[in-house]
Amino acid sequence: MKKYILDLKVKQVEQIHQRYVLIKLTDDKPLPDMLPGQFVEVRVDGSTSTFLRRPISINFVDRNANELWLLVATVGDGTRTLAKLQPGDTLNCVLPLGNGFTAAKAGEKVLLVGGGVGVAPLLYMGAEMKRQGIEPTFLLGARTANDLLMLPIFNMFGRVYVTTEDGSMGEKGFVTNHSLLNEERFDRISTCGPTPMMKAVARYARQNSIDCEASLENLMACGLGACLCCVEKTTEGNLCVCKDGPVFNIKKLLWQD
Repeated sequence: MKKYILDLKVKQVEQIHQRYVLIKLTDDKPLPDMLPGQFVEVRVDGSTSTFLRRPISINFVDRNANELWLLVATVGDGTRTLAKLQPGDTLNCVLPLGNGFTAAKAGEKVLLVGGGVGVAPLLYMGAEMKRQGIEPTFLLGARTANDLLMLPIFNMFGRVYVTTEDGSMGEKGFVTNHSLLNEERFDRISTCGPTPMMKAVARYARQNSIDCEASLENLMACGLGACLCCVEKTTEGNLCVCKDGPVFNIKKLLWQD
């Protein structure tokens, strides 16, 4: 897909959690085509310690409002600077980058499994599935009920099941402990989140002969496959997550049970 460098206008910045902000961006022209699972490299202006762009998953694209949503975890100076953006500010973005999740097919039962900020690309995936007349099933995990992000919006697009480690909402435990996995059969799984969670989901998928894709979150710098800092060892050799991913079929990944 064609890549763009755009100065997007900040429309809204919403503090949805003590550690997360939702940034809504727009442009005077229609936004470029973007696929669920792709990401954006944003330039951080105003930070004295952030020199490289930051990769952020595409959370949602609202075509009617011409909005791009970015869910940002404020974990360092760069992302904390992004959280201070105000409506009317400009954010320079390179987009869309990487590949996306495989599009769902009519009649397929697809399970979207996410944890933490890894739920971000799954919202857009689920929204695109619903737009195509396919109902997605979300399985979202977090430490506590307070850490579950954007649940009302997820509920707009499909069935939502949750787990929390402390049992404060949904079933207690990890996503791979949820009873849904024993009660229903899925044709395909797409997952994004902490690596241990994704490895557990991949293990479940392999054991049950279910096709599975995982969106990796390796550290990135350039976003274009030039700096080689996000390399992942695969069955095809060393691949750049930013260019050859971030979405990989788990059959390519050298993850051990």
